[in-house]
Amino acid sequence: MKIIKILSAASLLMLMGCMDIESNTGKDMKLQNFSTDYELATFAGGCFWCMETPFESYDGVIEVTSGYAGGKEKNPAYEEVASGNTSHVEAVQIKFDPEVISYAELLDIYWKQFDPTDKGGSFADRGPQYESAIFYHNDKQKRLAEESKTMLDKSGVFNKPVVTRIDKFTSFYPAEDYHQDFYEKSPVRYYSYRKASGRDFFIEKHWGSRKEPGYEKPSDEKIKEKLDDLQYQVTQKNGTERAFSNKYYDNKEEGIFVDIVTGEPLFSSIDKYDSGSGWPSFTKPIDPLYVKKNIDESHFMKRIEVRSRFGDSHLGHVFTDGPEKTNLRYCINSASLRFIPKDKLAEEGYEKYLTLFEK
Repeated sequence: MKIIKILSAASLLMLMGCMDIESNTGKDMKLQNFSTDYELATFAGGCFWCMETPFESYDGVIEVTSGYAGGKEKNPAYEEVASGNTSHVEAVQIKFDPEVISYAELLDIYWKQFDPTDKGGSFADRGPQYESAIFYHNDKQKRLAEESKTMLDKSGVFNKPVVTRIDKFTSFYPAEDYHQDFYEKSPVRYYSYRKASGRDFFIEKHWGSRKEPGYEKPSDEKIKEKLDDLQYQVTQKNGTERAFSNKYYDNKEEGIFVDIVTGEPLFSSIDKYDSGSGWPSFTKPIDPLYVKKNIDESHFMKRIEVRSRFGDSHLGHVFTDGPEKTNLRYCINSASLRFIPKDKLAEEGYEKYLTLFEK
């Protein structure tokens, strides 16, 4: 990012802003990596079969491995760990590209996969080998994990305290091959287990259904009727609005920003900041579920385009010059968004996002 310091403001906006683009990546292809500067995240949340699958579909996640973490015994076997005869817990290790997805975003995904208030195990699996834990790999991960745990505790999502422990990473041993991608190798057993264990019911009760949020893209004809010319050009033709003369770049009201086409929730005012770019800028989305990313190689540059997951609206781009929390700056067109004030969330069907603003 050293080049930014020597560019004029106008040049910077043209280079790093949300310019007109034509994505060269298939819309349905997962973007695994953008750079070669990979990082690791290690999480435990009960059965590793169920913790592996949720992360694998997200852009920027390169690999998810099931295994055993945090214990002293070397090269443990499944039977040893599952029986409680080691100091390890079942866990997953995630290899990710921090230029595409941040550790903070992975934490947002992590908390929605298990019961963080359960001290004695996880759902049907009992014992310390199934307890939840975050194993941080550096001081920044530790700080972000502690902050996210505190925020979850204060959110009111659960009526009991969050007991997930946060420990320094010491060891991780990959599980046997038959445990890797278990959902693909034994789908009937995998999905039956998720349901019978109570995990799926718990997740849906506290976070809602993750399978089909219900946001559908209308026909092009209906989109044209709904949007003005600029909104249509930006969302459907990958256009860009002018900096500093758009609707939300300096909006400081509390609330959330949704896709102007489908209404799927995208960003929160809590994660909005003044980047000086002239466009709304965010450190992360409300939920990575609702965004997808493509490699954009237009204009003699290689950038990451951001689109809405279900509406496939062009939103903007994401860059690595953001605040230290994520190091990401989601540069988003106001024309792609509709703002819903905090006091209107319940009225418009977004009541569950009121917990974002709990102090």
